[in-house]
Amino acid sequence: MELEAIDHMVLTVRDIPASVAFYSRVPGMREVVFGENRHALAFGRCKLNLHQAGRAFEPKAAHPAPGSAALCLLARTPIADIVRHLVAHNVAIEEGPVERTGAQGPLLSVYVRDPDGNLIELSRPL
Repeated sequence: MELEAIDHMVLTVRDIPASVAFYSRVPGMREVVFGENRHALAFGRCKLNLHQAGRAFEPKAAHPAPGSAALCLLARTPIADIVRHLVAHNVAIEEGPVERTGAQGPLLSVYVRDPDGNLIELSRPL
């Protein structure tokens, strides 16, 4: 087997509209509604499917829970501009800018939390 990329991930959230608002406003994802009123957030060639806590679609993770994810999102935007954007939108920076190591090399990252407490690393390759 030879894997190429991650197509999508699932985030279990308490409040789908709040998550859509955050991910649209902060990292600039776009909402996608599909199937039987299912919601996702798309960016680049990826998407995050949103499952309402307690009403996750089958099959699902063994223990889906809001706030249990940590995601690293790669940006084309310079980190200084990302920091200004976060400050302008009153999003608290947990840590950073700091250097980290990503799947394809060194990154400069800032960390924030989404409405459910998931850790979101916003990174620019160095």
